[in-house]
Amino acid sequence: MEQNTLKRRGIGLIGSDPELAFPGYTLYAPLAGRGIVDLVDLSGELAHRWELPYRPGRHARLLPDGALAYNGATLDIAPLFAMWRKYSGGSMGVYAPDGTLLREHRDDYQHHDAHHYDDGRILYTAVEPLTGAEAERIRGGVPGSEADGTVWADVVREVAADGSTLWEWRAAVHLDPADYVLQPHYWREHWPLINSVHPLDEHTVVASLRSVSAVILIDRRTGAATTLADRTVVAQQHHATPLGDGRLLVFDNGTFRTGESVTYSRVVEIDLDTGELGWIYQDSPREAFFTPYMGGAQRLANGNTLITEAAFGRIFEVTPDRRICWEYVVPSFTEYPDPDTAQVFPGVSNAIFRAYRYAAAEIPWLGER
Repeated sequence: MEQNTLKRRGIGLIGSDPELAFPGYTLYAPLAGRGIVDLVDLSGELAHRWELPYRPGRHARLLPDGALAYNGATLDIAPLFAMWRKYSGGSMGVYAPDGTLLREHRDDYQHHDAHHYDDGRILYTAVEPLTGAEAERIRGGVPGSEADGTVWADVVREVAADGSTLWEWRAAVHLDPADYVLQPHYWREHWPLINSVHPLDEHTVVASLRSVSAVILIDRRTGAATTLADRTVVAQQHHATPLGDGRLLVFDNGTFRTGESVTYSRVVEIDLDTGELGWIYQDSPREAFFTPYMGGAQRLANGNTLITEAAFGRIFEVTPDRRICWEYVVPSFTEYPDPDTAQVFPGVSNAIFRAYRYAAAEIPWLGER
């Protein structure tokens, strides 16, 4: 009998309703893999595979010209703290369909997210060390759990195509630790743990702060941060993405949700002007859909939403009226290849960070092979 719970429940294509699903191809990168990025069609069949030099430093996505933007974990520096190996990156590369590196920006302190603009700029998250009095300013978390006395604080950075810094924002400078307190269960090694950054407009960046459960808007001109959603609304959320119509799509994980004793995940729309919730997807029963960390949501051109239940490698698509019309479970189960990560996260995993769906027209080279 199969001993892996996820495999026993079913892998690969679980179900598909072609009349409702958005036609195209789904892209994902198994986190414990060795640099593999897969593109599958609606039947769950492999349409293309990249084999890249680093395991994922989180996710991959396709750029408008069809090239692959990929965050790779270089492992070039010693782990800053135990969890660092799980989500550190270092290489922000762009690759051709055959895996040829077209361009790359390196930053050993990069983690989680990197947004590639069409003109070669990259907006990404990194960390810097806080020690002494600066570290003591950070509130909350498990007492004494700093990384050898250091709190690593987030930096958001934008670089030009040539790697030069265009803009930088430091959490330690622009956030008041009294307003952004680590939740009690978190180690004090990383604050406030920004897991996604995305431009809203020319002057505004949207950031998701996991370990304090907040979504903020950053004014690029002043550095000032405005809280759009706090821990009374979201819990350990990920992938805050503007929809372009005054709303934000957020994957709300639900770990340590305020006022709730049952854990469940959901996807929510947030009004950028009022902070009020609009469309919400959650399962029935609600606890049937849950990932304690990671996760993503992508609004598709036909109004459907592609959802990544990340920790379990589950990708599914729902219609505006919340009907599931496509479901797929990543069939790749591997151990983390580097000892530092394998020690913290032992065993096999099919986890992914995010998945993305693309129409055939967005992959011009696919029909030319």
